[in-house]
Amino acid sequence: MNHCDLTLYLCTDRHWLGDMSLGESVERAILGGVTLVQLREKDVSTADFLAAAHEVQAVCKKHNVPLLINDRVDIALAVDADGVHVGQSDMPCDIVRRLIGPDKILGVSANTPEHAKKALADGADYIGIGAAFMTDTKAVGGALSYEQIKAVMDAADIPACAIGGINEKTGPALKGLGLDGISVISAILAKPDITEAARTMLAVAEDIKG
Repeated sequence: MNHCDLTLYLCTDRHWLGDMSLGESVERAILGGVTLVQLREKDVSTADFLAAAHEVQAVCKKHNVPLLINDRVDIALAVDADGVHVGQSDMPCDIVRRLIGPDKILGVSANTPEHAKKALADGADYIGIGAAFMTDTKAVGGALSYEQIKAVMDAADIPACAIGGINEKTGPALKGLGLDGISVISAILAKPDITEAARTMLAVAEDIKG
């Protein structure tokens, strides 16, 4: 299994960028302690996604932080990203593993025990469990309860991070689950000082893991 540090996992969202470039926002977050970056581009052309991937890949390589591409295996291969993250409605995990080979990182979104078991069987390196709390980014369905997250984690022996609505106020409620990290978007990228926000969330993440 490929190891990656899930402690503070940043998902990008250009909605929060303002005047800043994608690369600059990611760099500021990394300087604050982000350990893993997922490039998530929902409504852009393939050409724009590819350009964004090149830009963010350069920043991640400079700081030796792995870059994962959300959903798009072709983009990940085109920029030689460190891996791919897929959701339940994206390309199936076992097929993605065949395409990217054994050495790349592969993550899967999981919100049921069955998803977790299948992810492990299909060759995933970690799962992202969510939504942990209600969130504007993923306005589908409700949040999982503490018990539901625990059930997903207990179903398979695979590293796990929680995603969805996690910030300095909600995060501490996840303590005690044994998570390997948290995935964050707006709690870092929507703040005026991205680096300071990342430092704050790193402390939250380390406390949850502790």
